[in-house]
Amino acid sequence: MKIKEKKELHHKTAVELKALISQAKDELAILKMSKKRGKIKNTSALLHKRKDIARMYSILRERQLDENA
Repeated sequence: MKIKEKKELHHKTAVELKALISQAKDELAILKMSKKRGKIKNTSALLHKRKDIARMYSILRERQLDENA
């Protein structure tokens, strides 16, 4: 995920973020299956995808905490 894409995540709504998380989880599952089959060459893509998902969850959590404060 590029820096510009990371900044754009902060401007998305909660519904859009949840949709992106769902999509990223599907992509991660595909990457995991490809790794097990030995078809993936860039295994670091798994790490990056997991970090992207964590980043999106963090943004959602920040918003929840801001609403409660």
